[in-house]
Amino acid sequence: MIKVFESPNLPDNWILANFGDYLDITGGSQPPKSKFSEVKKDGYVRLWQIRDLGDNPVPVFVDKSLVSKFCSDGDILIGRYGASVGKVFWAKDGAYNVALVKLIFDDKIFHKSFLFYFLQSLYFQRYLKLISKTAQSGFNRSDLYNIELPIAPLPEQHRIVEKIEELFSELDDGVASLKKALEQLKTYRQAVLKWAFEGKLTEKWRNTHQDSLEDADTLLEQIKAERKRHYQQQLADWKQALKEWENNGKEAKKPTKPQQPKDLPPLTKEELSNLPSLPNGWMWVKLGNLCDIIGGVTKGRKLEGKNTISLPYLRVANVQDGYLDLSVIKYIEVLPEDLEKYRLVSGDILYTEGGDRDKLGRGTIWRNEISDCIHQNHVFRARTFQQLIKSLYISYFSQTQTARNHFFKHGKQTVNLASINMTVLSNLPIVLCSTVEQKLILDEIESRLSVCDQLEATLTENLNKADALRQSILKRAFEGKLVL
Repeated sequence: MIKVFESPNLPDNWILANFGDYLDITGGSQPPKSKFSEVKKDGYVRLWQIRDLGDNPVPVFVDKSLVSKFCSDGDILIGRYGASVGKVFWAKDGAYNVALVKLIFDDKIFHKSFLFYFLQSLYFQRYLKLISKTAQSGFNRSDLYNIELPIAPLPEQHRIVEKIEELFSELDDGVASLKKALEQLKTYRQAVLKWAFEGKLTEKWRNTHQDSLEDADTLLEQIKAERKRHYQQQLADWKQALKEWENNGKEAKKPTKPQQPKDLPPLTKEELSNLPSLPNGWMWVKLGNLCDIIGGVTKGRKLEGKNTISLPYLRVANVQDGYLDLSVIKYIEVLPEDLEKYRLVSGDILYTEGGDRDKLGRGTIWRNEISDCIHQNHVFRARTFQQLIKSLYISYFSQTQTARNHFFKHGKQTVNLASINMTVLSNLPIVLCSTVEQKLILDEIESRLSVCDQLEATLTENLNKADALRQSILKRAFEGKLVL
C-alpha cells in the first residue's frame, strides 16, 4: 500500500484499502482527427476532450462506430497526461478520448461525490504529481492500484458530501466574487488600451501642443529612411563578408545576401472604414512598414555531419499574453550562422503563430532574459527602430481588441486550432503618432495598468487562499474529522 496519509488514524468504522481493490479505470478512444466534425450528424456522438471540460470548449463529434469508450452524465473522468494529469471532471453523455480515464466503482459501496472529492484532495493529487514527473505517457491502472483509499460507511459518506458541499457553496460564492473582480480588471485593461490608442488619454496634452507636433506622415518617412539606411549597412557588411569568404578560398558557407525591405501598400479605404477613427495627425500603418519581421528556426532540419551549436530557443508555450513563461527552456542544435540570424535582441516583439484561438499573435516584449536565445518558426520576431517607434508601444497595441480582431478575422481556423502567417502579421494595422506622444501614451497606460497589476496580485492571492481552504476542508473530510 502506498501511503499518502500523513495521519492514517481513521475512525474505527472506516477502512483504509488499496485503490485497486475497490476502484478501476478505463482509458478512452482516439479516432483520427480527420474524422472529427464540428457539427453533430446522424449516428455521431460528442467526443469529450480535456479542453471541452474547461472554460473554452471546442465541440467535436465523431461517428459512433469509431469509438468504443462511452461516458454518461455523472460519470467521473480524470485527466491522464501532461499538465492535465489529475484534473477531475463530471462527465457528460458521449465518448471520451485517450487523454481521459473513467472511474469505475460500486455505488453500493461509494457515494460518487465522495470519490469525486477524494480525487480532488491532495492525498490523491500529490501522488499523481509524482507519477507525472516520471511517466511521460501518463498513468495507468497499475500506477494507482496501491494508493491508500479511505472508505467510510455509505451513510457517513452521504453526510460528508453534504457537509463538503455546504462549505464549498459558501467558499464558491467568495471565489465567484474574486473571479468577477478579475474579469472586471480585464475589461478595464482593455478600456485603458482602447482609450490610449484612440488618443483620449493624451487629448488635453495634444490640444495644447498642436503647433509643435510632428505628424505621423513625417514619422513614417523617417522610419522608411532608417530602414533604407539599415539595409544599406547590411549590404555593405555582406559585401565585406563575401570578399573575406572569397579570399579564404570559399571554404565556409557563402554569406547570404540580405533581403531588401519592401514597402507594403497602404491600407485601403475599405480597410480604414472598419477601424476606429483617429485624431488629426495620427494614421493607421501596417506593422510590416514599421518593423523588420522574421520567422524563427525550423525544428527537425537534417544537420547530420555538419558543425552545430546548441542554443536555447523560445517556443509558443514561452510566449504568453503580456509576459514570458521561461520556467521551461529547451535547446536546439543549429548551424553557427543561425545565431546571428535568429538571436533575440532586447526590445524585440514576439508574436505566436497560433494554437488555441486565444494564443494568436500576443506581442510580448523580449528583455534579453537569456543570452544568445533564438526563436523557433512558430514564434515571429518584430524589431523596431526604437528611437522612432517604441516596441512597447506596439506591444500594447497588439493586446488591443482591434489587433485581436485582425488576427481572428484573417487567421486560419480549423476544428481545434487557429494560426496566422507572416502576411497576416505584417498587415496588422498599427496606430502611428509622434514619438513624443508615444512616450506620453506609454506613461498613461503604465500608470493605470500598474494599479491593475497590484489589484490582480491581491485578488490572485485571495484565490490561492481559497484553494488552500478548500484543501483543508477535504483533508478533514478524508481523515474522518469533518462530521461527527
